[in-house]
Amino acid sequence: MNYAAWVLDALLLFPLLAGLVILLSPEHLAKRVALAGAVVEFLLSVPLWWMFEPGTAAMQFEVVHPWVPGWGIAYRVGVDGISLFMVLLTTFTMPLAVLGSWNYIRDKERAYYALLLVLTTGMLGVFVALDLFVFYVFWEIMLIPMYFLIGVWGGPKRIYAAIKFFLFTFVGSLLMLVAILTIYFMVYRATGVQSFDYHHFLRNIEVVRPFALLLFGAFFLGFAIKVPMFPFHTWLPDAHVEAPTAGSVILAGILLKMGTYGFLRFAVPFFPGVALHPTMVNVIVVLALIGIIYGALVAMVQPDFKKLVAYSSISHLGFVMLGIWALTVQSVEGAIIIMINHGISTGALFFLAGMLYERAHTREVAAFGGIARVVPALAAVLSLVALSSIGLPGTNGFIGEFLVLIGSFGEYPWATAVAATGVIFAALYLLRALQRLIYNKFERPELARMPDLSVRELLVLGPLVACILWIGIYPRPFLHRVEASVEALVEQVHQPEAAVAQARTPGGEQ
Repeated sequence: MNYAAWVLDALLLFPLLAGLVILLSPEHLAKRVALAGAVVEFLLSVPLWWMFEPGTAAMQFEVVHPWVPGWGIAYRVGVDGISLFMVLLTTFTMPLAVLGSWNYIRDKERAYYALLLVLTTGMLGVFVALDLFVFYVFWEIMLIPMYFLIGVWGGPKRIYAAIKFFLFTFVGSLLMLVAILTIYFMVYRATGVQSFDYHHFLRNIEVVRPFALLLFGAFFLGFAIKVPMFPFHTWLPDAHVEAPTAGSVILAGILLKMGTYGFLRFAVPFFPGVALHPTMVNVIVVLALIGIIYGALVAMVQPDFKKLVAYSSISHLGFVMLGIWALTVQSVEGAIIIMINHGISTGALFFLAGMLYERAHTREVAAFGGIARVVPALAAVLSLVALSSIGLPGTNGFIGEFLVLIGSFGEYPWATAVAATGVIFAALYLLRALQRLIYNKFERPELARMPDLSVRELLVLGPLVACILWIGIYPRPFLHRVEASVEALVEQVHQPEAAVAQARTPGGEQ
């Protein structure tokens, strides 16, 4: 059978079946079944990398099945250069999340691992959906498992964090649903065709011109909460700190990218006249800059290592938003690379935070001291991952930030200069944390018998370290696969017809 014809169906269906098998398995076998399922899911996705045709911006591996024909709802999925890496990042992360939970989750294991697999389907569906109704369904499927992962297996304040996460995300998603339905009915009235098809919306989007500002605002809030952009970020530190380690890794590595992906896939292409109006650009770029600086400064004063990493995410995602709104080929490519890199490096930092907590039962940076002499392998990996998060040349963090800064400078030189200070602040808070965690004078004899990295932990961190070095040393395979889709997006948004269709004001009024 042709791989392209069934791979996306398999990637979306298999985790649900694996989750069902987990629920029917004995409790003591749950994590083994989950690991096998997550590994098989990753192996199913690997040929996407080899079979993807980099030279085209068209959707590939596209599959269409009628679902509710009377309403024009179809199961329509596909992958392009922008979504390819989000799919692979998801399938790559999930086996590591299962391994990272191996000794941490000891209660209700079947439910925990089944939710991880259901969450996989929800996340993948968001990245491959080409029907706006189906996109929304997957967006909501993703929300429920994450709520329970935080609320049941999280820390002491897990209920508060889970409810806050749910309410923020749910409010944003409801606004997005209203916008989707509004576009659907307006396009149907203008064309006589009932369809939630992404490309049908895109071809006929100018019929919503009188309401463009309101519709963009609804999409913007839904995605900005998920990124999260300042000032919609307040749910994130609580969710990260209270979530189990794997939950934090998935939250940072994949879920936050749904917001930035949503801007690239929907908000900017649907409403270019609003998104690129000078007033709107200034507002969003300023919010991105505030996020970069604010996230870095707050991270700098965090005594809790996990919360430090959480605030660093706000700073890193600010760079992504700057790259998206500069809307040059270089800046958007850089934004996508940062999305990938953030999932890898920040995911690794959360794994390391969990490993430190398992050993010392604290996440306080000052509680460790010079443990490099006790756990040299852990210290070496933590140092490399921190340097990659700073953006050291030769690591994955450098190429993304470099492309965003270079690509943004021609559009917004002042904003790029301010954003560059965020790199300096990142070096300050991460190097300071490294110094206090592992390189100070060792004065904690009770930690002298702390074990170094186990084989399981090396299996978790090894693939992440390999990706850090691969992207840092040879990023061409990644840039090559995303290039055509980014060029098509930039050309489409900048074309003169878009400016005419969206008119001269944010609301689209003539």
